[in-house]
Amino acid sequence: MEPKGRIVQGAQELFFKYGIKSVTMDDIAKHLAISKKTIYLYFEDKNEIVETLISQLMKINELEFKQIATDAPNVIVEVFAMMKKMGAMFSQMNPNLFYDIQKYHPKSWNMFKKFKEDCIERIVEESVKRGIEQGLVRDDINTKIMARLRMEEVEMGFNPEAFPPNKFKIVDVQLALLDHFLHGICTIKGHKLINKYKEVNEDE
Repeated sequence: MEPKGRIVQGAQELFFKYGIKSVTMDDIAKHLAISKKTIYLYFEDKNEIVETLISQLMKINELEFKQIATDAPNVIVEVFAMMKKMGAMFSQMNPNLFYDIQKYHPKSWNMFKKFKEDCIERIVEESVKRGIEQGLVRDDINTKIMARLRMEEVEMGFNPEAFPPNKFKIVDVQLALLDHFLHGICTIKGHKLINKYKEVNEDE
């Protein structure tokens, strides 16, 4: 791996474990067994490392989310696949990670919000429309409003004032909100399929 990529990967390992605020450039250098001077050859400061990391993670997530949507035969399977991915992703993260980005790295947070609105919201809207066509989602809902609602739920789940990290796990909050959203938009046929997949997952 080229040096710049190795630095970003090393920083990610520390950020995910300890959060961003508590990790210094010295910590990253020590973790990678390189000099801090070497890091400054590629990055102006920690903020630039955070921005590069967020940009990379968004590109990876966009491809994975699109693949999940393409592979899933219906919106129920898609949401369960999303829940599984989110569970694995958030369980690896320090609960302070998103709070640190919001508070100390506004440019990175705005990148995340733009990604959420431009990419994820569009995927959600398309999935909801497909669910309506399949008879799994109610046809009386406004797909654009529901897609925007889902995005607001995601952001709310990261709000430390609404869900303090010392009382709630991010993964539990996000999965609960997604489950609530799914039940709210589905038809009786959709609910039956939800129960079916829940039983399958529990048996596993």
